[in-house]
Amino acid sequence: MMTTSGIGSQCCVVSKGFPKPSGAVPWLIFLLAAWVLTGCGRAPEPPVTASPSGEVSLTATATLPKSESAPPTPIAEIALPTEQSPQGKIPPTAAPDPLKFVFPEAGPPPVSSWRPPLYPVPWAPTPHDHFYFSRPIAADEINWPDPNYRYGGVFFEDVVHTGIDIPAEPGTPVLAAADGKVEWAGYGLYRGIQGDSSDPYGLAVMIRHDFSFQGEQLFTVYGHLQRVDVRRGQRVKMGEQIGLVGQTGKVTGPHLHFEVRVGNGDYFSTLNPELWLVPPINWGIAAARIMDTPGALYADKRVRFISMETGQVWRVQPYSGAEAHSDPYYRENLVISDLPAGMYEVRIEYGADWYNTFIWIYPGRVTYFTFQGRHGFSLEEPPDPAADYIPPDIHRYP
Repeated sequence: MMTTSGIGSQCCVVSKGFPKPSGAVPWLIFLLAAWVLTGCGRAPEPPVTASPSGEVSLTATATLPKSESAPPTPIAEIALPTEQSPQGKIPPTAAPDPLKFVFPEAGPPPVSSWRPPLYPVPWAPTPHDHFYFSRPIAADEINWPDPNYRYGGVFFEDVVHTGIDIPAEPGTPVLAAADGKVEWAGYGLYRGIQGDSSDPYGLAVMIRHDFSFQGEQLFTVYGHLQRVDVRRGQRVKMGEQIGLVGQTGKVTGPHLHFEVRVGNGDYFSTLNPELWLVPPINWGIAAARIMDTPGALYADKRVRFISMETGQVWRVQPYSGAEAHSDPYYRENLVISDLPAGMYEVRIEYGADWYNTFIWIYPGRVTYFTFQGRHGFSLEEPPDPAADYIPPDIHRYP
């Protein structure tokens, strides 16, 4: 009968039930037992095998005995080539590639890259166009109209906006839009009272230009200035600095208020500046007459222009106030300038329905259309004036 010895947890086997040997034999048995016990006192190192795939495996044949002394330390630590590192281990990282360069992320493009250069001044691709004026803010700054403060909008207790607002930082140089003579410089332009600091235009400049349109004198106005750099009666050239952007007068923030006036040059003789400022190269303008079904001017809903190339959306409010005048040829009550050339979808809500059409914006040109309520859109151009055409009186024109 065979039993397992209770000596610790060793793996030795002893015999029981045989007669006890005598003489030198007991010593031989004692030495043999001591040798067996010595061999079982230390677990053999686990063999390491490698498979053809390169994976390493460990095979254990025995466990180490418990000891009250210091815990045993491993003989060798073998890293296992697995995809996920053992828990508690930090996987090694590759050394940086000496040929790899890290570049900083590109910042926003400068403002000047948002618009291409302007066409030559003056620019008149058709007999009906009159892009006679350069931008009053230089090309390296924002120099296009604020979409929320276009011509004909109604602000400040039902006051009609008779110009466009160009957002700019205080102190930005303001430039003459064309050659001419300074007719006003300082406070008081609206009421004509020199030095009136309560005037809604604040510090302002008005220039009488050296050319006319259909026999009518042309003026430009620059309002809400921080500083005026010219004096009344002084002659100026296009692009010459006449002041600095500010926020004097009745304003909500710094910007340049710009107007185009005809005739006697007063507040009631303005036209939409977006039909007078030279457009950027390869960009164009849309002008439209928006009406209700009977044919009266309709300004209740904004018109949407959607670029078919980029998906960008512009929203423009038509105008119909008494102080907002239409161009004698286009008879428009909506203008949006600085549109990149291409195809656009035009949408408007009328009643409970939406109406749409598609138009092309041509480089440096005006694209014209009309909308008349439930009659929808028309892309027919306005009729050319006859040889005996007489420009209508702007003070009586809608």
